[in-house]
Amino acid sequence: MLNFRDKSLHREAYGFFRGNNVFMNKLRFGLWAATCSCAVLGAQQQAKDSTMVRQLDEVVVSDSRFALKRENSGKTVITISAEELAANQGRTVAEVINTKSGIEVNGTRSFAGQNQTVFARGGNNRQVLVIIDGIQVLDPSSVNAEYDLRLLNINQIERIEILKGAASTLYGNSAATAVINITTKSAEQEGISLQLSSSMGTNQSQNDQNYNLSDFSNTVTLQAKEDKLTVLASAGHQFTNGLSAAIGSEEDAFSRLDGNLKLGYQFSRKFKMTASAFYNKLDSDFDNGFPVEDADFRFDSEQTRFGLNSVYTHNKGSINLNMAFNQISRSFESSFPSAFDSETLVIDVFNKYTFNNSWYTIVGLNLIENVTLFSEIQNMTTVDPYANVVYVSDFGLNLNAGARLNNHSEYGSTVIYNLNPSFTLPTENGYLKFLSSYATSFIAPNLSQLFGPFGPNPDLRPEENTTIEAGVEYRPSEAFRISGLYFNRAEEGRIDFVTINPDTFESQYQNLTETLNFEGIEVELQANFLDDFKLTANYTFTSSDSDLALRIPQSKINAQMGYTLNEDSFFSVAYQYVSSRSDIDFATFSPVELSAFGLVNCYAKHDVTDRVGLFFAIDNLFNADYLEISNFTTRGRNVRLGMNLRL
Repeated sequence: MLNFRDKSLHREAYGFFRGNNVFMNKLRFGLWAATCSCAVLGAQQQAKDSTMVRQLDEVVVSDSRFALKRENSGKTVITISAEELAANQGRTVAEVINTKSGIEVNGTRSFAGQNQTVFARGGNNRQVLVIIDGIQVLDPSSVNAEYDLRLLNINQIERIEILKGAASTLYGNSAATAVINITTKSAEQEGISLQLSSSMGTNQSQNDQNYNLSDFSNTVTLQAKEDKLTVLASAGHQFTNGLSAAIGSEEDAFSRLDGNLKLGYQFSRKFKMTASAFYNKLDSDFDNGFPVEDADFRFDSEQTRFGLNSVYTHNKGSINLNMAFNQISRSFESSFPSAFDSETLVIDVFNKYTFNNSWYTIVGLNLIENVTLFSEIQNMTTVDPYANVVYVSDFGLNLNAGARLNNHSEYGSTVIYNLNPSFTLPTENGYLKFLSSYATSFIAPNLSQLFGPFGPNPDLRPEENTTIEAGVEYRPSEAFRISGLYFNRAEEGRIDFVTINPDTFESQYQNLTETLNFEGIEVELQANFLDDFKLTANYTFTSSDSDLALRIPQSKINAQMGYTLNEDSFFSVAYQYVSSRSDIDFATFSPVELSAFGLVNCYAKHDVTDRVGLFFAIDNLFNADYLEISNFTTRGRNVRLGMNLRL
């Protein structure tokens, strides 16, 4: 049998929505400039708050669902704070995630409509789970059921934690190589406040440095809090034009519209509830992939999500209920038009119980129902009870262990578990931590693979992964931290699209019989010098006994130097190196090698007043010429100017 990996990556081509003309660009610039001028003139200068804020020990949540000190965690959890997100305005969430160790988000360096695929530790996109406000999010109608990161607006997010490695015990399906845990913003301060974020910039290739304004983004957020009631309403829009999806001359455009509403109420000292509604719409042009050429194709996607989060606090912990209903509609206008509609219901109820300062437990039940309309309506359901326990000793030993029973409506049941011990040795002003982990995880076949229009197989079993980790983290003080980790993952029963008849090219999704092995190392460094200068860096090396999948680099380096000039100004320079990768020229179906490349990005921000801030960014400073995807356009040197207004 012939095995064509990553065919599914090209079955659903993404691109841009048809662009506006030069007059509209000038009009946007005029409106944007007028807004900036009025804001600067109208804002009132306020005295700086001189209250000293003590830096607290870093706290991580994703690896246990309890807020524990980092030194008591047996995982290298990556935290992207609100401050870091604010220092990346004008960029996408996927671009920020792509600077972290062990992660490669393919498509972030191309035209805005390119589908963005997350690879973690050499795995595929089906092994990465995205969680928003405590709820798993996915698209059961797509080939890989992955969540579309292009839907996210960075200005609406408060915090991101990336938990790498197997985490199916706590989070279930697809949590095999990474969990991206996203928390959206909520109203926190008493009173009413309004924030406007606006930016404009270029969107040009290496060979077309015309510096026309063709990328516009605006977000407005209203927050209110009075007594027990909190309200947050936000709306955003991005429009991008100027680049062709495939290498060519035709400009393809991209448009994103998003909005969300969050209402919270503290019914009593022990009980609070938050209801939320999200709306996202993408419109995008895309070009032909077979053969690769300019084409007048179009893609659109519309999503609505309603969520409910409630917490009842008792003497020893809390009972939590997270639930959401998600609807997604997608359509493709091309030589092979198609349309998909899907719905997902997620309910996760769990009891967090703290016996004392050493023992923390969670017992929960997770229910997910996926429904998709293909030629007829198909659905599947999972009902998973799970339990997890954390032990934090007073002599340095920490233990995180748990198990989950996955009950699937199609293939039956499977058991997964984790054992994650670590040991912390205190130093004079910090700690030295040794960590290890042995965990299993599963990736269930999705509806498209079971019943979809291309090679469905209702007899598919879940993929099973076993991951081993061992590492060390040294933090002699709050100003310095370095860590190194080795990982090894064995994949059994991987679901792949294989050709079962070479003469007719008949293909089907099947579980592979061979075991695939991946291993690598991750090194992270964080250092603060003189309270004003900060350096962060990471290095990832990944290898496999069966070769890495398409577009995954073996080596990757990220480094950023940030300097705080004063309390109002900040400047940073970031560097990213990506080694050579394999790809396929889909015009000839022959393998190609994409050359290694390095990118330098610069960012600066300045607070004009307490209420008005400006920022400026240059990406790909030296206009490096490279390919991210064979035969598709990448971005050259681009500039962006933005403003924040707080009222």
